[in-house]
Amino acid sequence: MFSIGELSKKTQVKVPTIRYYEEIGILPPAERTEGNQRRYNAVGLERLSFIKHARELGFSIDAITSLIELQEHPDRSCCEATDIATAQLSDVRIKIKKLKLLEKELARISTGCDGKNISADCYVLKSLADHKLCKQEH
Repeated sequence: MFSIGELSKKTQVKVPTIRYYEEIGILPPAERTEGNQRRYNAVGLERLSFIKHARELGFSIDAITSLIELQEHPDRSCCEATDIATAQLSDVRIKIKKLKLLEKELARISTGCDGKNISADCYVLKSLADHKLCKQEH
């Protein structure tokens, strides 16, 4: 059994986040000691590790909830999990496209400065103040 602090250290998830996950129901409620301290078992550790990894991969809480529900019903089709992962992959690819456009525009803006003192002619500041100076949507 692990205290919430021990669970936090083992998973590198902050204590308030663990409490939040328990509160919203994606982490099973911990057993309580007579002193009302939380005690987590190996199942809680595994679940929290699953949640943490899914969050690192960018899955939303709703998607994680759906994946956990699938885990709890092994008779259901794995296709549902694949659909959730595929949707996440699609979202990531869209974000990458947007980030590449953002990178290109920032590179363009940052090369427009002549390195002199800040003035009304500072291209970086002018570009940030006027979206029309951007060469492409980002």
